[in-house]
Amino acid sequence: MTTTLVTGANKSLGLETARRLIAAGHTVYAGMRDLASGSAAHGLGAIPIQLDVTDQDSVDNAIASLPGLDVLINNAGIVGPSWTLDDLDVEAMRATFETNVFGIVRVTQAALPLLKRSSNPVIVNVGSGLGFPRALLDPEDDSFHGYMVPYASSKAAVIALTVQYAKNLPGMRINASDPGYTATDLNSHNGHQTVTEGTDATVALALLGPDGPTGEYHSRQGRIAY
Repeated sequence: MTTTLVTGANKSLGLETARRLIAAGHTVYAGMRDLASGSAAHGLGAIPIQLDVTDQDSVDNAIASLPGLDVLINNAGIVGPSWTLDDLDVEAMRATFETNVFGIVRVTQAALPLLKRSSNPVIVNVGSGLGFPRALLDPEDDSFHGYMVPYASSKAAVIALTVQYAKNLPGMRINASDPGYTATDLNSHNGHQTVTEGTDATVALALLGPDGPTGEYHSRQGRIAY
């Protein structure tokens, strides 16, 4: 049985990822800051665990509670407190990176000892087209219309750290996914994709075998060339 941890799994993309991986036969631990919000995940058959990616003790306790780990989905993320240059400051950047970037590093580093014991260790980091410069500069791309600095730069960092982790850990499959413009709380449900469409890339990457790609960035249409 494949054991999987999904962070930020109490709603939206994380909850749908958990649902789909349970359907694929995984035992899914659904990480969330507040266990009181875990009824939906529990109803799907996931095992809710308290996990705040900004809190080292919370991360350590969550990882210590796992019987093992084969797949880590770093899904937890926030838009951040700044949407324009008028409200941008260093604290807005720090708050956004604390969850979106430092949170991934915090969870991944804690999980590595368990992942290294797996016969098929997989990590998927949920990125965004808003972190991909080519998409940000393309007027035909949904991401072109996003101007927030902290979120975009944090997701660019997610893509870069994915590549660097993959280079350092060649025995693992480590990739980043782009959900696309999906209707979630992050965009007030304005996205034109369903959460199922938005998790296509994440789920496909989570199901990779040992001969699958690593260090890549995928949307639901497939690999996105850097």
